[in-house]
Amino acid sequence: MSGLYKGIGSPMMGLTFINAIVFGVQGNVMRMLGADTPLHQFLAGAAAGLIQCVICCPMELAKTRMQMQGTGEKSTSRKMYKNSLDCLIRIYRREGFRGTNRGMVTTVIRETPGFGVYFLTYDTLTRALGCDADDGYIIPKLLLAGGMSGTASWLSTYPVDVINGRSQQSWRREGWRVFTRGLTSTLLRAFPVNATTFATVTLFLMYMREDDGGVKDCESLQPNLQHSSL
Repeated sequence: MSGLYKGIGSPMMGLTFINAIVFGVQGNVMRMLGADTPLHQFLAGAAAGLIQCVICCPMELAKTRMQMQGTGEKSTSRKMYKNSLDCLIRIYRREGFRGTNRGMVTTVIRETPGFGVYFLTYDTLTRALGCDADDGYIIPKLLLAGGMSGTASWLSTYPVDVINGRSQQSWRREGWRVFTRGLTSTLLRAFPVNATTFATVTLFLMYMREDDGGVKDCESLQPNLQHSSL
């Protein structure tokens, strides 16, 4: 069972900061752009995806190294890395700043458009579903919109994610199918994770803004947050 949770320390350590950066940057960029349009939603999301790479790239590197530790061995008497933080420290000592940011280019290529699609999809779906604050089905609607946003984001960038971990020989050896390997499990994970993320953020903001006279619908609660900052 412990093998299923290898490298979990890195996501637990980084995801809190990543989500804070993503929603904060997206909200501030939307305010800078002014008009709430689909294009601005995409651009604000893309900007958020670009900036969060600063944390995302080292986090994924540590996660991968921790997952690979002891692979192929029945038992490991001596572990190279104690935890994700220790992993990053050791990499930094051996390879410097460049080592801890290995794979940054492909991470940026994946995350920038991915988060653009992420926020654009959520904005489009919440508008289409008509998420009124008094709607008894608002939570299921938010969960659906958030889950579909995560799914759409991964579908738009998954081939880049595969390239991030594979060489060019994979294409020659296995053809185009190599770029969708593991996609099913990724989407199964993406839907519940992003459903809860978006629903939690939106409901939290709704609660925090009740003292300001409340809100009428989710359009004013989009993570572009016209009147509040994360």
